[in-house]
Amino acid sequence: MSNRGTFSMDWTLVFMYLALVFIGWLNIYAATYSDAYTGFFDMNQNHGRQLVFIMGALLMIGLILFLDVRLINLIPWPVYLLSLLSLLAVLLFGQKISGARSWFTMGGFAFQPGEFAKVAASLALAKYMSQADFSWKKFKPRLSAIGIIALPALLILPQPDLGSAIVFSAFILVFHREGMSPLWIFLGLALGVLFVFCLLFDPLKLSLAIIGIIGLMMFLQRKIKGRWLTYVGILSGILIFIQTVDFTFDHLLEDRHRNRINILLGLEQDFQGVGYNTHQAQIAIGSGGFWGKGFLQGTQTKFNFVPEQHTDFIFCTVGEEWGFVGSVAVILLFAAFIIRLVMVAERQKIIMYRIYGYAVASILFFHFTINIAMAIGLFPVVGIPLPFISYGGSSLWAFTILLFLFIKMDGHRKEIW
Repeated sequence: MSNRGTFSMDWTLVFMYLALVFIGWLNIYAATYSDAYTGFFDMNQNHGRQLVFIMGALLMIGLILFLDVRLINLIPWPVYLLSLLSLLAVLLFGQKISGARSWFTMGGFAFQPGEFAKVAASLALAKYMSQADFSWKKFKPRLSAIGIIALPALLILPQPDLGSAIVFSAFILVFHREGMSPLWIFLGLALGVLFVFCLLFDPLKLSLAIIGIIGLMMFLQRKIKGRWLTYVGILSGILIFIQTVDFTFDHLLEDRHRNRINILLGLEQDFQGVGYNTHQAQIAIGSGGFWGKGFLQGTQTKFNFVPEQHTDFIFCTVGEEWGFVGSVAVILLFAAFIIRLVMVAERQKIIMYRIYGYAVASILFFHFTINIAMAIGLFPVVGIPLPFISYGGSSLWAFTILLFLFIKMDGHRKEIW
C-alpha cells in the first residue's frame, strides 16, 4: 500500500536502535563464545541464531515502513483480540520452558505471545484513550482503560510468568501523562514500601507504629474540621493491607519468587541455590573494574558462571568485559533513547500517536530499569530481557515492531486524517 503525503524518518531513533542491536549481538557473541565455535555466522550457536533474528527484524521494519499509515487506525482492536486469544491458547497448548507455559514451539523455533501482547495492548490503549469523549476524570472510561492492560496481564500470570505480567504496570506512566493524578503513583510506591516493611518487621508491631503515627497526625490537626475522617479511612486501608501481605506472599507467589525476595531483603542467603544467578552476576560485573577485561576476555562469561547470561543477564557481559565505563555508556545510550522517545511523543499532533509513543517509552524504560536492577541485585529475578540487547527472537521482534510502528506514526505526524 502506498503512503499519503511525505514520510519523515526520525533517524536519531533509528541509529540508536541499530546501535543497541549491534551492542546486543556483540555481547551475545561474547557470552556464548567458545574456542570450538569461533564463526560469526555459526547457526548452531546463539550468536548465529541472533543474526537470523536481526535479519527478521530488519524485514519487519521494511514491511512496517511500506504499509499505509492509515492501517494503524484500523488494526488496534483486531490485533488486541488476536493477542488475547493467543494468550489463552498458550495456556492450553503451549510448551513449558524454564518453568513457564509461555511458548508455542514449531520445529526449532519458539514463539512467546506475551512479548507481542505489549504491542497489542499499547495500540488498543492508544486507540481507546484517543477517542473524543474519553476523559480520565470519568470513572467508566478510566476503568475501561485499566481493563485493557489488566486483561493480558491476568492471562500471563497463570503461565506463570510474573516478569511479563508486571511489565503492564508500566502503563501507569501513560495514564499519568493523560491526566491521572501523581498521587496514584505515590500510592503505588507507598504500598510497595509497606509490603517490604511487612516482610521485614512483625505485622503487629508495624500496625501499632502506624496507628501511633496517624494518631499523632490527627492530634496535631484536630482543629481542622472533618480531617479525622480522612485519617480513619487511610488507617483502615493500611491495616487491611498489612493483614493481606502474608497471604499474598505465601499463597499467590511461587516458591522461587518468595526465595528471591527474601534473598534480596537479606532474610536468607543461598549462593548455591536460588540466589546463585544474582550472586554470580554481581561477581561478573564487579570483576570488570573500571575499564573491563576486554572483548572475549571475561572469565565469568567464558566459563558460564552466570546462568542465562546471553538472555536475562546479558548486562553481566557488558560489566565484565567493558567495565564501569562501558556499562555507563550503555546506560546513557539507553537513557538518551528513552528521552528521545518522550520528545518525539510530545511533538505528535494526533492524540493516538502521542499516547502510543508514551506507551513505547514506558515499556522500554520499565524493561531497561528492572533488567539492570536484577543484574546488580537491586530487584528480584523475574525474567525480563534487556530490550534489543538480550538474546531472543520473540523479544527482539516485539520490541522492534513496538518501536517502528511509532516511528511510522511520527513520520506522518503532520498529516490530518
